[in-house]
Amino acid sequence: MLFKHLRVHQVFGANTDVGKTILTTALVRASTALKRDVFYLKPISTGAMEDADDAHITRFTKPQNTTAKVSTECLYRFHVPVSPHLAAQLAAGDESEKIVPDKIFVNSIFSYVQRCAAAAAGPSHIYVETAGGVHSPTLSGTTQVDAYRPLFLPTILVGDSRLGGISATISAYESLLLRGYIVDAILLFRDEYYRNSEYLTPYFAERGVDVAAFDKPPPINPNPTQNVQETEEYYKSLDLASVQKSLTSRHEQRLTQLESMSKRSMDAFWWPFVQHGLVESRKDVTVIDSASGDFFSIYKDAENKKPLLSHQLDGSASWWTQTFGHANSSLTLAAARAAGRYGHVMFPQATHEPALRLAERLLHDGPGQNWASRVFFSDNGSTGMEVALKMALRTYSTRMGLQGADRKKLGVLGLKGSYHGDTIGAMDACAEEGVYTCEWHEAKGFWFDPPTVAIQDGVPVITLPEVLAKAAAPSDTRAPSDAVSWIYDIPARLDTRLAQSYRAFISSTLDSLERSGEQRLAALVLEPLVMGAGGMLFVDPLFQRVLIDVVRSRSNMPVIFDEVFVGLYRLGMQSTTAVLGTNPDIAVYAKILTGGVLPLAVTLTTDKIFEAFLSQDKATALLHGHSYTAHAVGCEVANESLRLIEKESRSEAWEQARGRWGVSVGGDGAWSLWDPEFIKAVSGLGNVVEVMTLGTVLAIKVKDAQGGYVSHSAQTLLQGLKDANLGSEDVYPPFSVHYRTLGNVAYFMTSLNTAPETIRALEGKIWTALESHSETVERRSRHF
Repeated sequence: MLFKHLRVHQVFGANTDVGKTILTTALVRASTALKRDVFYLKPISTGAMEDADDAHITRFTKPQNTTAKVSTECLYRFHVPVSPHLAAQLAAGDESEKIVPDKIFVNSIFSYVQRCAAAAAGPSHIYVETAGGVHSPTLSGTTQVDAYRPLFLPTILVGDSRLGGISATISAYESLLLRGYIVDAILLFRDEYYRNSEYLTPYFAERGVDVAAFDKPPPINPNPTQNVQETEEYYKSLDLASVQKSLTSRHEQRLTQLESMSKRSMDAFWWPFVQHGLVESRKDVTVIDSASGDFFSIYKDAENKKPLLSHQLDGSASWWTQTFGHANSSLTLAAARAAGRYGHVMFPQATHEPALRLAERLLHDGPGQNWASRVFFSDNGSTGMEVALKMALRTYSTRMGLQGADRKKLGVLGLKGSYHGDTIGAMDACAEEGVYTCEWHEAKGFWFDPPTVAIQDGVPVITLPEVLAKAAAPSDTRAPSDAVSWIYDIPARLDTRLAQSYRAFISSTLDSLERSGEQRLAALVLEPLVMGAGGMLFVDPLFQRVLIDVVRSRSNMPVIFDEVFVGLYRLGMQSTTAVLGTNPDIAVYAKILTGGVLPLAVTLTTDKIFEAFLSQDKATALLHGHSYTAHAVGCEVANESLRLIEKESRSEAWEQARGRWGVSVGGDGAWSLWDPEFIKAVSGLGNVVEVMTLGTVLAIKVKDAQGGYVSHSAQTLLQGLKDANLGSEDVYPPFSVHYRTLGNVAYFMTSLNTAPETIRALEGKIWTALESHSETVERRSRHF
């Protein structure tokens, strides 16, 4: 939270009883000396009212010789002097549902700060004082350092001046740092015996953080009147002018930095997938100050009393990588754990525990179970696919006894609209008419025009390419009900007339290709179920299954599954093999693998593929690798990500979502985190061609005569999503939506653990944007 006229700071303590309230009182007094109105918030207070921190602030911050005002407030007060989580439990008794959850707790602080900003008559300061140490629990039991993180308030840390305080202060600082907090200052008392400040001052100076030490307050006088007088004299003796100057300077520096970032970025960056000629002004640049959970905190210049930072939903899961939202502390700590233990270590003919544990998990409990036996590590999805292609082409060459120039003439078999990455080999494995090309790109292979599936006017429909549509009956391509599960029940569809049509078409096409002799096809490369970058094309799984069966029945082509996008529960299942009912020879995973924290990819394969490279000759080895192959940090994060994924797959939210789609508890079937009634309603709008969803993914194809990747229709149609107040007016805090489009296809993607209420709010916003435009189009049609 950031304002031009309101300087906000949160006060954390390195421990309990380190003087947070004393030093916060001194900060408040120093602010009033600058003639600044001050707002003080104690979110949680436990113990007797006369001992409460906000009462102390009120007692000792009555402005002297100034017109500045001091306002104090406490949001949750408990009279039992225990930890907040225990106080909340005792107050709730057997009704545990009465304990305030983190979201409501954080939103109440957010609301308070907003009210203060609106009430401030001029430049003002606000201090939010936490309870206990950084890891003391909040009402729900979540530690403060995690619970307060979505607010991302600039922080003042009160250090510990007692025995052991050096360690406690550094540990508290590192806990804050690991969660991304901006620590503007460290304050603590002087102690003539332990002299902690003498050590901590140069220690933190090297880290760019100022330390200020102050005399301790006098002992409590048993005489209340004298105690107040002595305490008042103590506060008068403290000089925090330099601290206030430093805090104000850091606040202004942050404002200047954020205000300048868009222009500086336009001058420095060459963005991917962006036509810079269309970036007309600084307003076209999204300045992301921080991110937490499913939301960006974005900067926009605003009027004096308006917030400069606002919530924006990460509607594309940051290019499909987010698994548990941004700044997940479990993943962050996993990265730190491995970085502290290893950094990066060489991998060829070596091993380390994170990589070995990850490989064994992927093979035995992950997407490779029951078919894969080897794991090859690389940097990202594109390089993982390069590895897969090398594996497949070598294997085919070995099986067929190809030598020399014959190995250079190999191509792949795939589907039009596929995309496997931006490296040259991965681009060569895609059709020529794709948009992700370059001067060196040379499509090598053949690509079928695939049947696709979507919901049109509430009914699941299969759209066939023209060559197949001629012989198809309506009953072949329209679901007998509105149940999407019909499409994904492969065993029930394998003997249908449509399956027979697929087999005949695929076989005749391959026969024709063989007779022409133009190119030898050496691998079948598929994005199973959904082709992402090609336009969020949901392919008829029956066509892909039949294609695999036909290829395997007549050739030695290895089968590659590119599950970089669709794997690891992005579509609600660990692997698409659960739907297709058959395993690949090679499969690639990335993106979700590390929860969006850093790049890592794995290529899984069978022993038969591995043996094509196995000999006593070094030249026949898989001579492919990357400097950061199997880097320990990525592997450790992946291990933690997989642990959390498996936990989430059994969550109540997922079971409820499955139930809405008619999938039994623990059962298999097609389902989505998006509500089926919402999907059905959107599919019936006049400006929508079709809608489709699986797992976390939603794709909406809008009507556009031009269509295709270069179309701006979806982007234009949903411009309203950039307005935080669009739809779902009861959502607090309000949020806008950051979304991506693929021509006339708008797609949205949640994290695996996005809260159901957030998804419902997003559905409301999408509906409002689409419906309002649809009504406008209808009114114009009637008018003309």
